Amino acid sequence: MPADKDLKQSVQTLTVPVIERTLEEVGNVTACEVDGDRARVAIELGVPAVSISGPLADSVRDHVTAESAVQAVDVEVTSKIAAHGVQRNLSPLPDVRNIIAVASGKGGVGKSTTAVNLALALAAEGASVGMLDADIYGPSVPLMLGVAGKSPTSDDGQSLNPLEAHGIQVMSIGFLIEADQPMVWRGPMVTQALNQMLQQTRWTDLDYLIVDMPPGTGDIQLTLSQQVPVSGAVIVTTPQDIALLDARKGLQMFRKVSIPVLGVIENMSTHICSNCGHEEPLFGSGGGARMAADYDVDLLGQLPLELEIREQTDSGRPSVIAAPDGGPAKAYRETALRMAGRLALRGRDFSSKFPNIVVENT
Repeated sequence: MPADKDLKQSVQTLTVPVIERTLEEVGNVTACEVDGDRARVAIELGVPAVSISGPLADSVRDHVTAESAVQAVDVEVTSKIAAHGVQRNLSPLPDVRNIIAVASGKGGVGKSTTAVNLALALAAEGASVGMLDADIYGPSVPLMLGVAGKSPTSDDGQSLNPLEAHGIQVMSIGFLIEADQPMVWRGPMVTQALNQMLQQTRWTDLDYLIVDMPPGTGDIQLTLSQQVPVSGAVIVTTPQDIALLDARKGLQMFRKVSIPVLGVIENMSTHICSNCGHEEPLFGSGGGARMAADYDVDLLGQLPLELEIREQTDSGRPSVIAAPDGGPAKAYRETALRMAGRLALRGRDFSSKFPNIVVENT
């Protein structure tokens, strides 16, 4: 029978379901004890894990019984989301451990729909999640989350309380203007408005703040990337060549401002007919995978083009909420888990552990 230490090390090498990384990479085995014919294993993951804790526990039990003489294995799986590093000249927001930017090189690829469902998927997996609608010119998140027409409150006249929708905290410029009011603003006004929403919203103990970025790679997007403390970014694209051209520019923009790209999400990967179930790649195939390979990042997921996704989102109940057991919801949850897993691989932020150093003239 292997010693407890050796057994612990072997458990660390197991692959976490869906995330496809080892326990050692995205978590830690905090306890591995053998007492006669029984064993106890405690695991702490750096990702939310409601849907994968069961399969992971089964995998651990099978491994331990195969590697030792124990008859029964008690497995405890918990999650603890750590704060990860941001750009060198910025500090993380209070009560927000990680900000993830969801971006696209161009409009019309389903970025906002993807961002909303990713946020809801992370919440469904057990994380505390916020959603910031930074698409100032076309704020669509309020409608997608069923809170259009509502307004945030303020307790002190200076800060705003985020609205809550389907278990996540939400802030959008759409709450502060009329639905048909155009945002005829220049770049500096847009960035100032976003910074105010970000800094003056009273976010409460968030594991993740998902930011729906404006499409494109212009001055506004670059300025936001330089001023918002971001832990990681994901690029949403379709398989179509014309979308991939712009998506590559978006990926390169994040790299230029030292924001790690967690991966690529290929939206509208295949169309599934609602009548016969026939699957067809309307916008081509393999584009997201090729882009991910070219830039040495992960393809986090391939999301379908289905009528029900549009209908559910327009009704204010996106797929993860409206049909949590459906195919699209499963795809969003798996994509969100892979995204969280890639972030868990990044360096942690320890800035709060160090005291402020003040140099005074004496």
